[in-house]
Amino acid sequence: MPLTHFLMLITVVILGAAMTLWVSLAAGWSPIAVPLLALSAAFLVHYNHRNGHDHDS
Repeated sequence: MPLTHFLMLITVVILGAAMTLWVSLAAGWSPIAVPLLALSAAFLVHYNHRNGHDHDS
């Protein structure tokens, strides 16, 4: 991956995270609710993506 694409990817991810925090705080959500929601979503995606396979094999 070229360096410019890598740097653009990092920039877009940081801007997306900042915009998510800004919108959620502007909507009146608790600052604790956003990370908890993100962790819950990540857990559900990980749990459902296993397709019945163990990590041991």
